[in-house]
Amino acid sequence: MEQFAFIIHPMEVRRDVATKYPVLKYFPESFVEWLMLHKSPVVSSHITGIESAADPQAEGWFIGCPLSPRQLLNLPVDMVYDRIAAAGKLAAEQGAKIVGLGALTAVAGDAGISVAKRLEGIINVTTGNSYTVYTAIEGLLRAAQLMETDVPNSHCAIVGATGSIGAVCAKMLANQVAKITLIGRNTTKLNQLRDELAGSKCTVEVTTDTSAGLRDADLVVAVSSAKDSIIFPQDLKSGAVVCDVARPRDVSVDVVKERDDVLVIEGGVVEVPGDVDFHFKFGFPPKTAYACMSETMILALEGTYEPYTLGRDLTVEQVQHIGELAKKHGFKLAGFRSFEKAITEEDISRVRDNAKRQKSEIRS
Repeated sequence: MEQFAFIIHPMEVRRDVATKYPVLKYFPESFVEWLMLHKSPVVSSHITGIESAADPQAEGWFIGCPLSPRQLLNLPVDMVYDRIAAAGKLAAEQGAKIVGLGALTAVAGDAGISVAKRLEGIINVTTGNSYTVYTAIEGLLRAAQLMETDVPNSHCAIVGATGSIGAVCAKMLANQVAKITLIGRNTTKLNQLRDELAGSKCTVEVTTDTSAGLRDADLVVAVSSAKDSIIFPQDLKSGAVVCDVARPRDVSVDVVKERDDVLVIEGGVVEVPGDVDFHFKFGFPPKTAYACMSETMILALEGTYEPYTLGRDLTVEQVQHIGELAKKHGFKLAGFRSFEKAITEEDISRVRDNAKRQKSEIRS
């Protein structure tokens, strides 16, 4: 039996913490955060029933790290690293041989490198970003197909293109679309990435103006490190498909409220092989998980107990390799989500029809 763990943390403090301590929903968030600073990591659940298509089986644990998104991003980094490492040590005590960093524990500081150093010789660490990229691209292209987007002739914008995830997404899409616009804050880095894409079939433009870069985009990959929303309803073309991988989200919730002709997804929902039971509710349908969680499971099933995705340097080869391992063990894209809600193919059909109607009205 292979063994792994995955570190989670409250995303909405009062809501998430109140599931275990209901009285805390009546207290200010700042007070709940203060209490969390005085609490140790906990074993949140035991994960059972994972069975690879290639025969290995695995069990795991969700380890709760008591830090809020604001604390993970704003507390002194050494304090954050120590808290995450404490959760990793608890994972090792359960028997896990590899631990995945969930949500903002994978973003804080140097994207897992310092945490991995603190856990060296105790347990191996991965952020899950490689499989996150793989499923984001897979999900974007599948959603585009359902939206009847002509992908080979489409314009794709990458928001946060100079980051590790954005750059890899650009490289993976460069031979699948007609045009890519690289959007970021650093012109020098944008130009360097444009030069790296020079041999691809698409034309490449760069801009530091997010709204201008998105204006004509059919496909959007949002992976910036912004602390607040940077994509708004007026920025997007009718019929656009947006895959928002960023945490915190790049896409404002107003897009979903005001633009029924635009499709926003959060990357793919992954079907986990076997009769898996997470014994924990994180808002997904049964037997499905986030891609970052799934990367940890895949590595465990493969017996690859070594750091896989750490830091901010990802390669296309790394992403493609984890995708191949996922197929080997029976992991596959199961559906879509948007702002923590499932999206059905019927929902996508409505968005597609609304976009067609909008375009027809504009032409007339």
